Amino acid sequence: MNPTILVTAPKLAKAGADLLAQAGARVLYLADPDSAQDVEHIMATQPVDAVISRTVQLSARAIASCPSLKVISKHGVGVSNIDVDAATSRGIPVYVTPGANAQSVAEMTLGLMFAAARRIGWMDAELHAGRWSRAQDGIELHGKTLGLVGFGQIGQRVATVCQALGMEVVAFDPALADGASPVEGVRLMPSFDALLPVVDVLSLHVPLNRHTRNMLGAAQFGAMRRGAILVNTARGEVVDEPALVAALQSGQLHAAGLDTMAIEPLPAGSALAALPNVVLTPHVGGSTPAALAGMASGAARNVLGWLRGTPADASACVNPQVFS
Repeated sequence: MNPTILVTAPKLAKAGADLLAQAGARVLYLADPDSAQDVEHIMATQPVDAVISRTVQLSARAIASCPSLKVISKHGVGVSNIDVDAATSRGIPVYVTPGANAQSVAEMTLGLMFAAARRIGWMDAELHAGRWSRAQDGIELHGKTLGLVGFGQIGQRVATVCQALGMEVVAFDPALADGASPVEGVRLMPSFDALLPVVDVLSLHVPLNRHTRNMLGAAQFGAMRRGAILVNTARGEVVDEPALVAALQSGQLHAAGLDTMAIEPLPAGSALAALPNVVLTPHVGGSTPAALAGMASGAARNVLGWLRGTPADASACVNPQVFS
């Protein structure tokens, strides 16, 4: 019998859709990509064999309501919207697509860093409004120190470019404790707290979990060099946003470049949107056509491989205990 696969978005990039079509899969798409209720309804009423999960919540209730469900793959790497514990309790593997969007997110990180350092967004808005406003207080990044929190594929690509700019790069990643740096010339720091006082730019590349939620708050901003820059292309909930707003207002931070926020879409009247020293993008770091194709095809291979009895490498599974 051909599998039924739910994609929690209105569409899937052609590279992934073609793989599902070639497998003869019946594909269900979510009309409203923000409706967790619609996900629950479909999974309770349709014989869904697999889910390709985008950004909407895939709850324990949705997983429990679908007895036919056999495998889940995230379209990306962050699984904070998936109840992994609920999947694990049923023996359902949850896969990710590591590296598929690394280049796109790395380039967005660099773009936000440059825009925040030189107030590019603010000047662009001023000129579009007919005002010749020339900000001349920008930060030259050559000679500055970049701190990377999380030093996987994205962080390593950012490090290489920033070294070429003449920046010193330091990184903290608990997965690399007592190990050698994967990028020559990058100094690994023993802890997050040790990294903060030495950086002029702090860039976050960590998943959202109980260890990282609100890991950057008032105390951490206070430990950073005055006038530093924050770039976040990870998850908004990693940052205590009221503390971030206070640090930006006080001048403790020169600026911030944010592709992710604690609440998405960004609510009307958000304090972040009112600040002239914040550059905002709507969580699109990994959403170039090239990255979308890579994530779509990776997710399709993940679910089809499991359903065919030829599972993907366990390193792409966030709950490999289901194999035992």
